[in-house]
Amino acid sequence: MGEQEQEVRRRVAELERGFGNPADADNPVGTSAFVAADACGKPLAAAERLLERYGLNAEFVPRDLGGRLTGLDALARVARVVFRRDAALGLGHGVTSFLAAVVVWAAGSPEQRRTVARLLLTGHHLVSAYPELAAGSSFLSNELTATAGDGSGGFRLSGRKEALNNVERAAALVLFARTGTGRHSHSALLVERDALPAGGVTALPRHRTSGIRGCQVAGIGFDDSPVPADALIGEPGRGLELVLRIFSVTRGVGPSAALGCADTALRTAVACAVDRGVVGDAADDATGPQRLSHARSTLTGAFVDLLLCDCLALVATRAVHLVPEDAGLYAAAVKYLLPQLLTDTSYELSTLLGADFHARNGAYAAFRKNVRDLPMIGLGAAGSAACRATVIPQLPRLARTAWSASAAAPVDGLFRLEADGLPPLDLGRLSPAAGGDPLAASLALAADAPGPESDRPAELVRLLAGELALLRDGCAGLDRDGRSALGDPRGHALAERYALILVGAACLGVWRHQRSAGTGFLARTEWLEAALTRVLRRLGTTLPKATPDHEEPLLAEVLARYREHRSYDLYDTPLAGAPGAPGAEREAREEREDR
Repeated sequence: MGEQEQEVRRRVAELERGFGNPADADNPVGTSAFVAADACGKPLAAAERLLERYGLNAEFVPRDLGGRLTGLDALARVARVVFRRDAALGLGHGVTSFLAAVVVWAAGSPEQRRTVARLLLTGHHLVSAYPELAAGSSFLSNELTATAGDGSGGFRLSGRKEALNNVERAAALVLFARTGTGRHSHSALLVERDALPAGGVTALPRHRTSGIRGCQVAGIGFDDSPVPADALIGEPGRGLELVLRIFSVTRGVGPSAALGCADTALRTAVACAVDRGVVGDAADDATGPQRLSHARSTLTGAFVDLLLCDCLALVATRAVHLVPEDAGLYAAAVKYLLPQLLTDTSYELSTLLGADFHARNGAYAAFRKNVRDLPMIGLGAAGSAACRATVIPQLPRLARTAWSASAAAPVDGLFRLEADGLPPLDLGRLSPAAGGDPLAASLALAADAPGPESDRPAELVRLLAGELALLRDGCAGLDRDGRSALGDPRGHALAERYALILVGAACLGVWRHQRSAGTGFLARTEWLEAALTRVLRRLGTTLPKATPDHEEPLLAEVLARYREHRSYDLYDTPLAGAPGAPGAEREAREEREDR
């Protein structure tokens, strides 16, 4: 284990220790406190103070500017700790600021980068107002315009944005305003809130959201407000191009962090099943064989779904470092597939809770809140429809040039769980259109590798590679250059199948890397076979008649992680509240009381 991985684990452990045991009723940042704050539609003040003391904003600032940001996968791991507690806290006191800052990291001047770093490192919030893409999703269609000023080179800003998270308390705003027409219609601006004249800015009412209720979503209006020339980020008229490039970053990091919500949903469902004696040591045939079977298959299926989602999220975040020209493809697939899969999984888990699904307090109240919050990660200007619009036009070209073993390049670094060894972020290399598809090509290469016919993983890999070949044939019927593919109903179905194939390829890559690196749960075949089987079933593939049942070993892992307070994602992270570490809990509680 290298120094960077040790440092990431230390930061995750520090934040976990700060939050303490979520089940502790006396914990001011425990589950009960978050549920109560959510019911009031307010952020939990004690939790925000905790994140300020920890310095969460430093995770969003590159190391050369005084922060801790070195790898996007590591950033998502740290933010995942927050999302395990509350999605609104993760967005409101975290990811929202990062979505704004990354625009400046990608195209800002040295002075702008220093300004944003200073604001974040001193605990301030940032907010971004992205343009409304034609295929995107938003609360309302609204736009900003910036016209030339009085000859000083500045702008006059007008218009309104109806729904921005944290806009009321943001120290600076990253705004995309219309400055022209055609391809170069928008420009990006960095505006510090204190520099805006009071008369030119109007605070618009807060929106009450059905999910992430603690987020303070409100609007802002501008009435011919002057903005200095040095507010321009990058080149004038290049705002839309900039947005499309940085989506390669934001579409992957946000859903990866939000896997923490699914982790908590699964943990709560396991707790309910254990408490009722449906699974665990107390389970026996007296509870009913059918009920036992349903509970076991639901829990293990949810666990496998969380792992396979994490595999694709891992590839998407590491691709920004390793293959930045192709990273946008995987980030888009993550953004539109993960919310869908995790929402379906959460609703399946809800059948285990029965009437307790509706509980507003008590041991299981967190479940309903997480199920309600998970779909929110698919909203926004980079929402599901916009992500499909990124993928579909590229499918015909990728099918012709990138989905073969001969197109495969060494990509082992995409599947590595440790934070070490990543090259520095080079956001200038990001591209809206992928040059290749190393993840899909790695699947074709693996399928061509020799292996015994009796090797079950190899058989499943060949079936998945067969689906890639069928996808290639299907894409041949789309417009060759992709120009009209968005209007072809087949394109949407093909994009769905493509994302599922990518998930399977990512699982295979993680398994092979872990198998070559040593022992452990992820080096075992059970989870891989279960993951590939679930992917193939979603694709409608005919599976071999002799399908091994891995339910028992997977359920054993689910229960072991529950009892030992370890996360359900790829990283198997120790969580606060472990029975083997009471001293750490007591120490954290005493530290909170001292404050």
